[in-house]
Amino acid sequence: MKRIVDVAAQLGIPQEDVEQYGKYKAKLGQDVWNRVADRPNGKLILVTAMNPTPAGEGKTLTTIGLTQGLNRVGHKAVAALREPSLGPCMGMKGGATGSGKAQLVPAEDINLHFTGDIHAVSSAHSVLAALLDNHIHQGNALRIHPSRIIWKRAVDMNDRALRSIVVGLGDGNGVVREDGFMITTASEVMAVLCLAEDMDDLRSRLGRIVVAFNEEDEPVTAADLNAVEAMCALLKDAIHPNLVQTGEGDPVLVHGGPFANIAHGCSSVRATRLALKLADYVVTEAGFGADLGAEKFMDIKCRQTGLFPSAAVLVVTVKAMKYNGGVSKQELASENVAAVRAGFVNVQRHIENIKQFGVPLVVAVNRFATDSPAELDAVIELCTQSGVRAILSEAWENGGEGCRALAQYVAELADSSDAESQFQLLYPDEYSIEEKIEDVVTRIYRGAGVHYQPAAKRALRKLEQLGASRLPVCMAKTPYSFSDRAGLLGAPEAFTVEVKDVRLSAGAGFVVVHTGQVLTMPGMPARPAAERIHVDANGSISGLS
Repeated sequence: MKRIVDVAAQLGIPQEDVEQYGKYKAKLGQDVWNRVADRPNGKLILVTAMNPTPAGEGKTLTTIGLTQGLNRVGHKAVAALREPSLGPCMGMKGGATGSGKAQLVPAEDINLHFTGDIHAVSSAHSVLAALLDNHIHQGNALRIHPSRIIWKRAVDMNDRALRSIVVGLGDGNGVVREDGFMITTASEVMAVLCLAEDMDDLRSRLGRIVVAFNEEDEPVTAADLNAVEAMCALLKDAIHPNLVQTGEGDPVLVHGGPFANIAHGCSSVRATRLALKLADYVVTEAGFGADLGAEKFMDIKCRQTGLFPSAAVLVVTVKAMKYNGGVSKQELASENVAAVRAGFVNVQRHIENIKQFGVPLVVAVNRFATDSPAELDAVIELCTQSGVRAILSEAWENGGEGCRALAQYVAELADSSDAESQFQLLYPDEYSIEEKIEDVVTRIYRGAGVHYQPAAKRALRKLEQLGASRLPVCMAKTPYSFSDRAGLLGAPEAFTVEVKDVRLSAGAGFVVVHTGQVLTMPGMPARPAAERIHVDANGSISGLS
C-alpha cells in the first residue's frame, strides 16, 4: 500500500489537508472542498447489477476494477463506494471490499471499524432514542403517546433477537412499552448523513426526523426533543468522506452505508460531489440489483442533488443467469447454455429499466474460471440482440489490466452522452405516493399492481395529512427477485406486491414502503461468516471475505 498522503497527492491534495487515521486511511474535510469547489465536475458512472444470487455477482469488484482500468488507460478516475456494515460482514455475505486483484485496502480495517463513521451513526441514533424515553420519564411535556412512538433503537449487527423487545421494565425505569432494534444501516440517521450537503443541511435534516406522535396525533421531531446539536456533535467527523486506495494504488472515497433493500443504497452525496471535483471519471455503485439500487439512485439521489450519471454499467455473470434459468447452486459450475439463455430474461429486464431513465449503458460480464466459451458467446450474442454491448471483465484475475476494454468503452460512452438532457426520472414529484408506488411496481418490477394492508392504508392517509405527498418513495423489498417474494426468479410478471407499511423519513426526504417479508433487522444464517474469522499472534486477520 501507498501512504495515504501519497494517494491524496495523486489528486492534488496537499498533506496539510489530509486528516490521517494511521498510514493508510484518511478523512477529507472542509479544507479540501474549499480548495476544489470551483473546479468543473467530471463524469459520473453508475455501476449496478442483475438481481443477486448465492453465487455472487461481483458488483463492487467490477466497480474497483473499472476504476483501476480507467486509470490504466490514461484517465484520472476515482471510485465512490459505501462503507461495509458489520451485519453482513459477520452474517451471510462476509466482507464488502472486492477481492482478487480488484479490492480496496486496507480491507480488514474498512470492513471492521474503519474510521468510526457507522459507530457514530449508531450513537447519534441512540442518543435520540434515549432522549425520547427520558423526556417521557421526566414528565412528558410534549404529551408523546407511548403507543405512537416510531423511533426504534439501532445496532450495526444482524441480531434477530432484538427485532421486538420490551423496554422500561423495573421500578422507576420509565414507561413499559414494546420497542425494537433496526440495523444501523437502515437508520434514517444513516440516510440523512448520506444525503446531507453540508453541516447546515445535516442539522436541518436531523431536526425534521419524526420520532413519535403526541396525544393529538401530531408529529414529534428530533428538534422538538432538543436532540439535534448532540447528534451533530456525534456526526461532526463522520460527515467527512474517507480516502483509501485500491490494491493498485488508485484513490477511492468510501463514505456512508445505507442498505439498498431497506434504505436508498448509495454512498454519500458529499463524497460524490468531492470525487467529481477531483477526477475526470467517478465510478460509483448502487446496492443490489438495478430494480433496487439503481432505481433509488435515479429517483432519490439524482432527484435531490441534480447529479446525473453519464453512463451505467450493468454487471452480470454466467452463473447468475444459469441460476435465474433454473439451475441449482450446486450445478452452476457445469456448462449449460440453455439455462444461460433462459436466465437472460432477468438481464433483459434490467437493461430495459435502465434505458427508461435515459442513461446509456454497457453490460460487464464478470468472468469466472468455470464459464465456458459457449456460455460467454451466448451472453454477448443476447446482449447484442438487446441493443447493448457486452464486454468481458477479468478484474478479479488481472485487476485494471483485465478491465481495459471495459474502461475504454465506458469512457467513450460517458463522453458521448449529454447526461442532463437525456436523463429522466421515473415519476414526477406531483404524483401521489400511491401513484409513485404503482409506477415502480408496474414499470420497474413489471408487477400487475399493489395490495395495501390496512396499516399501510392508514399510514398513507396520515402522510397526506402531513403534506408528504411530493416526496419520492424508497421501496423496501427483497433484493433477490423483481417481485416481493425471493423465490420468483427470472423475470416474473402478473404478480401483486404486498405493501404492509409506509413510513415517513422526513429528514432523508423520502417515504419508505415496506413490502413482503422485508425486515429492518436481519438475522444470521446457520453458518455465519463470523465463524470463519481468525486473528493470529501478530494481529493479522484472515477469513474476513
